[in-house]
Amino acid sequence: MNRLSYQYGTQQITFDVVYRKRKTLAIEIEAPDRITVIVPVGLDEAEILELVKSKSKWIVSKLFEIREIEHQKSHKQYINGESFPYLGRNYSLDIKYEPDVTFSEAKLYRGKLVVTTPTRDEAMIRKTLENWYRDKATEKIEVRLAYYQTYFDMAPKRLVIKNQRKRWGSCTKNKELLFNWKCVMCPAPILDYIVAHEMCHLVHMNHSQEFWELLKKVLPDYENRKEWLKNNGLRYDF
Repeated sequence: MNRLSYQYGTQQITFDVVYRKRKTLAIEIEAPDRITVIVPVGLDEAEILELVKSKSKWIVSKLFEIREIEHQKSHKQYINGESFPYLGRNYSLDIKYEPDVTFSEAKLYRGKLVVTTPTRDEAMIRKTLENWYRDKATEKIEVRLAYYQTYFDMAPKRLVIKNQRKRWGSCTKNKELLFNWKCVMCPAPILDYIVAHEMCHLVHMNHSQEFWELLKKVLPDYENRKEWLKNNGLRYDF
């Protein structure tokens, strides 16, 4: 892995270069400010720099967006009125302290995300919300897997909902489908893209041309959904 950098205005842009068997260049930006550029094998550094420089405006915009999102995450207070997304819609948090209940639970009720809890402990409220999202992710993804199964001859061996820091989903060599529980925060069309994408990996365990052609048969507008997720996915976290 090489590391390159250049100056763009007052911003020093440094990025890691990863060579892979592919035809195009891809730029990945992760919090807080890690930039990885995936390039075709054999592309020289001068060409890489020119290609990355042509994307400088987008890179800087994305870096500022990530920093703002990270700032918002670090300032979540888990108090009444805070906003939490579910299937693309934001719901106001409504915490009800009930000292007589034995455990905390969350539910959607009258347009609000209601958490009933015997404690004011922030960690417990956060965990209660995460458990609710995990349950909803399992419920919704199972339904969408069944819907898209009609496009495939093979079925996943198992569905696993987990916390994947860098991925929305993945497919193991044993044909298990793993999904990030935060998927269910996304709008329904984007959740469908994530599900269909991973189901296509049951057939093609890579991002070859054949993979994208199969995904296009399943979701003709997948490119729009993919682009939306790339531009907005970072917002779905807490």
